[in-house]
Amino acid sequence: MKPERLSHARRKEQTRERLYGAARTMFLGKGFAATSVEDIVEAAGYTRGAFYSNFRSKQELLTELLRRDAEAAQADLRAIFEEAGTPGQATARVIANVVRSWPERECFALWVEAYLLARHDTAFQERIHALRRENLSHVGAHIQTLFTQNDNALPLRAEALALGFVSLCEGMQLLGLCNSQSASDQTNQTVLAEFASSVLCQQPIEKTPPMHVGRVPPGAESPSETATYCDSNMS
Repeated sequence: MKPERLSHARRKEQTRERLYGAARTMFLGKGFAATSVEDIVEAAGYTRGAFYSNFRSKQELLTELLRRDAEAAQADLRAIFEEAGTPGQATARVIANVVRSWPERECFALWVEAYLLARHDTAFQERIHALRRENLSHVGAHIQTLFTQNDNALPLRAEALALGFVSLCEGMQLLGLCNSQSASDQTNQTVLAEFASSVLCQQPIEKTPPMHVGRVPPGAESPSETATYCDSNMS
């Protein structure tokens, strides 16, 4: 049997995917700034000409990588909210998922590098900011649905709540990236549970003791307790 003859469009798609795969491996291994176009084409088995006939720059490849990462995160979040359960249970699932996925989120360091790069590249900045706006809109839509389905008024605009939650998650991830011993998973869960119960559930928590690494403050010991707390305040 003769091998299947690929169309020009199919060959081009395969070339793009091989270049993308090589770039992803190199970016994750060396970082974006330390990776050259030569590194990418050598790993993919192509020439510089093949690279520039498919991508205009390394930034375009990085944007594609981050777009796919954002879409995967959005799909995970959508699946969590589509599961049956109460608003509090949905909130607890989100917290548990976020904390569990942090060590596995290998692209986070590239997001940080992209934000820094975007400060000096206006065109790239707009592309990265567009991805972030889309992500915040996605999170805000789920928060809006969470409240409206249960006839509750939002304590703040959904966009503001989404910004607060995502920024808190990213800040804690950055802390973990810089110092993996700075906070345990239990502490991370506690911080997010406090945010959920005091902001999303519209019930301020007063006189919370100072938090120490590896120690769980009284009153917010696990996402499951957050679920119970949220349910009682959103019903």
